[in-house]
Amino acid sequence: MDWRIKSFAELSSLELYKILQLRINVFMLEQDCLYPECDDKDLKGKHLFAMDGDTCIAYARLLPPNVSYPDCSSIGRVVVHADYRKHQYGQILMDKAIEQTKMEYPEVPIRISAQEYLKRFYTGLGFQIESDVYLEDNIPHLEMALYP
Repeated sequence: MDWRIKSFAELSSLELYKILQLRINVFMLEQDCLYPECDDKDLKGKHLFAMDGDTCIAYARLLPPNVSYPDCSSIGRVVVHADYRKHQYGQILMDKAIEQTKMEYPEVPIRISAQEYLKRFYTGLGFQIESDVYLEDNIPHLEMALYP
């Protein structure tokens, strides 16, 4: 298992391909969310991911303040490969994502759009619920924040 953190410009073609492959397989195919997976936010953030051989098994996108939310950094596109779930990789991924985001953007809240069924997981990491449930791509979500 090899954990990496890179800006968009630092990603190799193969790393970018494997990241997008994982995101598309989970978000578009598994969760049936048809939306443009490639957006300009990828260009502005850091990409935290784990490789097992040539398979991307976990990924999160870390964005600076004012990209997704005013005056808040954010963590998004959090995903673990289906074959690697139930092995705590989501916990490890989020621990690393929070640590890196706090290091990159200290004293700034971290905001996320969390799928509602994961609210216990995220509150366990210290996130607070900041909204009522809303639909994003027909999946119930909550806006949550982690304060410094």
